[in-house]
Amino acid sequence: MFGSESSENPEISAKIGFDNQKYLTMQSAHIRERIANFGGKLYLEFGGKLFDDYHASRVLPGFKPDSKLQMLLQLKDEAEIIIVINANDIEKNKIRGDLGITYDIDVIRLFQIFTKIGLYVSSVVLTQYESKPAVDAFQNRLESLGLKVYHHYRIKGYPSDLKRIISPDGYGKNDYIATSRKLVVVTAPGPGSGKMATCLSQLYHEHQRGIRAGYAKFETFPIWNIPLRHPVNIAYEAATSDLNDVNMIDSFHLEAYGETTVNYNRDIEIFPVLNAMFEHILGESPYKSPTDMGVNMAGNCIMNDAVVCEASRQEIIRRYYTALCGQRKGTATDEEIYKLELLMRQAKVTPEDRLVIAPALSKEQETGEPAAAMQLPDGTILTGKTSELMGACSALLLNALKYFAGLEDSVLLMSPHVLEPIQDLKIRHLGNQNPRLHTDETLLALSICATTDENAKKAMEQITKLRGCEVHSTVILSAVDERTFKRLGVNLTCEPKFS
Repeated sequence: MFGSESSENPEISAKIGFDNQKYLTMQSAHIRERIANFGGKLYLEFGGKLFDDYHASRVLPGFKPDSKLQMLLQLKDEAEIIIVINANDIEKNKIRGDLGITYDIDVIRLFQIFTKIGLYVSSVVLTQYESKPAVDAFQNRLESLGLKVYHHYRIKGYPSDLKRIISPDGYGKNDYIATSRKLVVVTAPGPGSGKMATCLSQLYHEHQRGIRAGYAKFETFPIWNIPLRHPVNIAYEAATSDLNDVNMIDSFHLEAYGETTVNYNRDIEIFPVLNAMFEHILGESPYKSPTDMGVNMAGNCIMNDAVVCEASRQEIIRRYYTALCGQRKGTATDEEIYKLELLMRQAKVTPEDRLVIAPALSKEQETGEPAAAMQLPDGTILTGKTSELMGACSALLLNALKYFAGLEDSVLLMSPHVLEPIQDLKIRHLGNQNPRLHTDETLLALSICATTDENAKKAMEQITKLRGCEVHSTVILSAVDERTFKRLGVNLTCEPKFS
């Protein structure tokens, strides 16, 4: 163990900075209000993650990862969901980076989760559709699940050639999606899927049929009614450094209302085109700015700005280390690193502000082997070192579980007699070269020992307390260990070097 005092203000990490219940109430009420403004039918483009929004829960402590889903459940009798996927992403097997699954698999996952909790998924739209074997096979699979599938096509000159776009040869060529409820939520596995185009196509078709309908956008970040350089908004730029999104003052909103609000570059750049589309389709535009289009109430629910700022600064540092490791793996560019360094300066943070880094590096220097450190909610920092039996992160997990269980550091949770057969299996039969136990193998071994050992049982009962802890490794971890930490809810960073 590395017994220590933690941060300058260690209790801040355990505080709540966001009122989740207020958010659920305000957000659902605001969406109902927007539905009423459009005469009873609203197409709501859902940006970001509809559930498992862990970025939001990290930068807004108190925000639940499924908050947006819970908010929708309050509207479930009025809402239906359309899932959108770009046909090119099916053909290319595009991967959702945070989950490691393809977009087409994620569409099915989303459908199953929404249906299980009582939300109505009415259809799936294949955008930029062309008949190709992988695309048509996916459509067949969706239809076998009872889902309606619609096709939207590539429109030449989109989004600039308004005359073509808003005509029978543009949106008119797209399938009309039959909907039956007041609120139509349009979501997707990731960016570039065609959510906005799907909403606008539907507005065109509804207008052609004499049905009054409107459009709004629900995007949690950037938060429009907090300062441009607020750490929460800087953390959003850090999270999208690979997309090169930039937060900006909404000049349209400032001109129309004399009020300073925040949006991001893509929405501001496309707004004149959207405005013209609304005028063509509806006769007049209901909005004077990109901010007007949004319905996000998150900024009104921040209850402790200091807690939120500190959490966001930590997220920026984590994003920086993730990019450094990505650069080492060949998946991140120099430009991303430069941008993140700039964002760190704007947020006034350095790697030294991540308090687990120094203890991890110190333990590595002391032992000459890879090491890791964990900061607990009470500010205590523990370390783990590499041994013949297990890697540093496995040792660190056991140290943390012993700490939470009130067990002495000297307590042996697992006998070498249990671990050695596992190592033998890995080397002799499964083709591994490294006999040390990964984190998942360590936890499995501990769970087995817990059936006969009271201390191991006590340690196993502490696993939920790992959620929200901070870990730093002095080497890039294996995909297995990264995945285990993610499932445990641990915030992980690594030095950009391989073991």
